Amino acid sequence: MQQPVKMYRVGILTAAAGSTESLRQSLRDLGYVEGRNVILEIRDTEGRPERANDLALQLARLKVDVIVATNPAAVFGAKRATATIPIVMMHTPDPVQLGLVASLARPGGNITGTTTLSVELSVKQLELLKEAVPRASRMALVWNPDNPWHPRVVKALRDEHRLPGVQLQIVEARRSEDFNAAFQAMIRERAQGVLVLADPMTFTYRSRLADLAAKHRLPLMGGPRGYTDAGGLMSYWADESELSRRAASYVDRILKGASPESLPIEQPTKYDLVINLKTAKTLGLTLPASLSLRATVVE
Repeated sequence: MQQPVKMYRVGILTAAAGSTESLRQSLRDLGYVEGRNVILEIRDTEGRPERANDLALQLARLKVDVIVATNPAAVFGAKRATATIPIVMMHTPDPVQLGLVASLARPGGNITGTTTLSVELSVKQLELLKEAVPRASRMALVWNPDNPWHPRVVKALRDEHRLPGVQLQIVEARRSEDFNAAFQAMIRERAQGVLVLADPMTFTYRSRLADLAAKHRLPLMGGPRGYTDAGGLMSYWADESELSRRAASYVDRILKGASPESLPIEQPTKYDLVINLKTAKTLGLTLPASLSLRATVVE
């Protein structure tokens, strides 16, 4: 008699349900087909990180086999919800500094996955923005105080990683309703470019951010490619397909019996620089050839 197919239940805690397709495809590539041997329980905070705790508890009560948490708020929510269900993190910076794991080599608890090195990544984003606008002497930095890793990045960019010749204007945005005031503050201080730190809230409302940047003729640098697709000038982030493949690999190993405490946390090896030439033209920017040549994607 044929053995029944084991049905796994995988929770995905995300800030944008539409961004999970790459992960779903990576799971399919490993043989996990929805409805055949896996059920995906997707919970979407819709850019509101305060919902992560409740949604993580929902997944824990369902007794899913593993939770994939796609941003820092989701990881913290999952950590609060369960100490036993394995958690695979994505898009999460500095997990050791944030107190999520003991070390990258041996996480030591129920959390493993990939990490994006936030400070170094943000420094690189600021450098690329300066390269695109070489005469800029004032840049705005949009951050969300409710994001657990943003304060560390702000401090680093303001102190030990200051960009020579550039004065940084720190602008808060906790909600999309704060965007208008944020851009008004940038205009008053005569900012010549804006770096938006990656965040579920700003990613959800990235089109509005891009529209405001275009209205005020400010070159905008974002993190994941979605910021550029929405109309920002540039984005620089770890390759999404690589992150999804790695996350799916963790899920696969855990479902086959591996313990997250002994699965080393991996760092991305491939980063994508995406440039929106239409936006550059609208802003009247002629980008250096050296920058365009280094771009992974030119839209």
